[in-house]
Amino acid sequence: MSDAVTIYDVAAHAKVSISTVSQTINRPNRVNAKTRDRVLRAIEELQYVPKGVAVSQARRGVGRIGVLAPFTSYDSFRRRLMGVLAESDGTNRDVVVYDHESAAASVSPLLRTLPVTGRLDGLLIMGLPLDDALAEHLTGRGLPTVLVDSSRPELSTVTIDDEEGGAMLARHLLQRGHTSFAFLQEPQESHAFLSQGQRRNRGFLRVLADAGINAAEVPTVLTGNDIVSSRKALRDVLALRPAPTAVFAHHDLLAAGLVLEARRQGLRVPDDLAVAGFDDGSVAEAAGLTTVSQPFEESGRIGTRLLAERIADPSAPVQHVMLGLRLIVRDSS
Repeated sequence: MSDAVTIYDVAAHAKVSISTVSQTINRPNRVNAKTRDRVLRAIEELQYVPKGVAVSQARRGVGRIGVLAPFTSYDSFRRRLMGVLAESDGTNRDVVVYDHESAAASVSPLLRTLPVTGRLDGLLIMGLPLDDALAEHLTGRGLPTVLVDSSRPELSTVTIDDEEGGAMLARHLLQRGHTSFAFLQEPQESHAFLSQGQRRNRGFLRVLADAGINAAEVPTVLTGNDIVSSRKALRDVLALRPAPTAVFAHHDLLAAGLVLEARRQGLRVPDDLAVAGFDDGSVAEAAGLTTVSQPFEESGRIGTRLLAERIADPSAPVQHVMLGLRLIVRDSS
């Protein structure tokens, strides 16, 4: 790494203007993906360090952590953020929030630019997957990083066992006498990783298979990630043959849409159609959903604690914390 490398060197190496380099570092979503990738490769090859790093070093006594998550896509990450803020309350730590549209989408370009800017002392990444190259980039840049709701062996993590959560619901629905099932989730935009929903479905199908049900005959119904779309998805569920008597939805919002629409159409829940979700937020309680409860606020608190420890001592051992789950049985099953 050389202090002599300037933004002009990066621009020349990437064959772009210095304003494009600046935009890539500061507003990566506004730069064409091919151009952004070329600039980031130039930054990495030249080991360019922006002047902002000096600002970061000057404010080490304050501390600033970034939290990157699909906040506007899932309410669960807002609850995790509440845990981050609670753990940071009373400290001299700044918390900077970065939104990414969906955990089912490709990874945010911010993950390549944030370590370069020097504006953060640590980074919490929630619910977003990292491939080998991104993990290497984060560790290579020396930015202390902790993952919540995703996992990498070389980074400290706070997770749940999504597969076991799906298995818990399968056992419950089997005990209720169901023999025909469907799974509801949003489309998976990237197939480079297994999403939380896919892991939950895998555990669900494993238990069904152990009970003698052909997992290949349990359909997945796709829907948008909102309650209006999941209400419309009931039509696709009811059109399945054989008609399922129980549906497991990736998360509570999708399950609630099914329940609301089924009741509107005069179906008896759970007699005509049982529905289960995942998360146990306020929507689940309001809709009377059977669901799996996970400790969102606790995950945010523990993730922040692990990150603070890594900022204080970057050589500290990597830690992997797995939190427990609880089956919550309500009227929908």
